[in-house]
Amino acid sequence: MTRPRAALVVGGAGAIGAACVTALVRDGLAVVVADLDPAAAEAVAAETGAAGAVALDVTAPESVRDGISAAVAILGGLDVAVNLAAVGGPAVRLHEHDDASWERVVDVNLNGTFRCLREQVRAMLGLGSGGSIVVVSSVGAEVGFAGAAAYSTSKHALTGLTRSAALEYAGDGIRVNAVVPGFVDTALLRSRRSPTQLRRLEAAHALGRLADVAEVAEVVGFLASPAAGFVTGSCYGVDGGFLAGDAALLTDA
Repeated sequence: MTRPRAALVVGGAGAIGAACVTALVRDGLAVVVADLDPAAAEAVAAETGAAGAVALDVTAPESVRDGISAAVAILGGLDVAVNLAAVGGPAVRLHEHDDASWERVVDVNLNGTFRCLREQVRAMLGLGSGGSIVVVSSVGAEVGFAGAAAYSTSKHALTGLTRSAALEYAGDGIRVNAVVPGFVDTALLRSRRSPTQLRRLEAAHALGRLADVAEVAEVVGFLASPAAGFVTGSCYGVDGGFLAGDAALLTDA
């Protein structure tokens, strides 16, 4: 009997991560939810019908190795990996960072993604059947944000990591792509922004609103699927026109 396609979602207990789990399960994949918070990962797995959950701390190489190994054991393979673990860091200007605050953001967002990619690729190479890896990045990979230099720097670096990995493993049948969301409508975002700030964020997108988590997950699901078999090294914007330019610049609005 052929096993279902197997997927691991790292950072799967967050709002976007849970939406990705939901979409992949709906598409018939067996999914393991990995997260720093194992109880939250278990809850998402139970709610979505995922195959299981594992604890995984992207800042700890042993935890990454053990978590991905456990996921592969649960799934019986690994065809798809989605990497979402990230932190925003403090809202400070560059000179106000100390080494610890800067390095924390880079260690989670960049180094943590590298650690996950390394182990995911090793697993896929060992199985010899190729696969698809999706990195969930941000529009911060394309523009700077005042007060978020560490975050934006880490996301810019993910573009290079994604494209380099895509080139290195194309011959092994492993595709690597990134999704670049605009600002996404989550409880966390709303808790950190005033109503005025939220309106400004909405207006910064040409479509005049924030993204829904499901809209990001649908693009992740596409990149994970055989339908995207000729797509690798790409960074897909799911940004409502945020990166296209200033929608209001030459209007009377």
